[in-house]
Amino acid sequence: MATVILVRHGRTTANASGVLAGRLAGVRLDETGRAQAARVGERLSAVPLVSVVTSPQERCRQTARAILEARPAQGRIAAEVERALAECDYGEWQGRELRELAKEKLWQTVQRQPSAAAFPGGESMAEMQHRAVDAVRRRDAAVEAEHGPAAVWAVVSHGDVIKSVLADALGLHLDLFQRIQVDPASVSIVQYTADRPYVMATNTHAGDLGWLARPKRRASRRRGAAVGGGAGPGRTP
Repeated sequence: MATVILVRHGRTTANASGVLAGRLAGVRLDETGRAQAARVGERLSAVPLVSVVTSPQERCRQTARAILEARPAQGRIAAEVERALAECDYGEWQGRELRELAKEKLWQTVQRQPSAAAFPGGESMAEMQHRAVDAVRRRDAAVEAEHGPAAVWAVVSHGDVIKSVLADALGLHLDLFQRIQVDPASVSIVQYTADRPYVMATNTHAGDLGWLARPKRRASRRRGAAVGGGAGPGRTP
């Protein structure tokens, strides 16, 4: 089973000013965001990534570059752009301040029943989840087919996109995805298997990720969830 690392882009000028950036051009990492992206790169430098896939938005491509630049020279790979992992199309909402959007009737739907939320001039949250989950699962299967079950790859995307992927992996209805927190430059980890997805981590900001460099002989040994919790990465029968 391959492993996918889900990375949200670092903080942007829009995040800092409380603006819903959406797909607007020219939204880049601010100073804090650049430092966050560099730290993510350091965390992932010991992980043998076989692929890095990024949303087309500039803030994600900047974060992906920071991840790639931190890698040992012999482990350098190029980032691939995946349009299906782009930011949600917020339509007429993008570019507006969050405090103003919070007064809209649709805001409550987004908070309480996101599966019914569709942005004027944009897409629905259900459409966003469908395309994102399909892209991650499709690419994960391709990575495992090409590189084997020990392969690790990374996705750099957006808060709502990653939350929707995690909700699917956790078996949660989209209406519950607002219970998941995904901060700027956070790392979440999922393994997909024929049995079920396994969510290994969510919204982490620090910590050693070297355990993801799993020996190939251990990579395919999982036979369901370990009763009692198991012995940790690389040791679960």
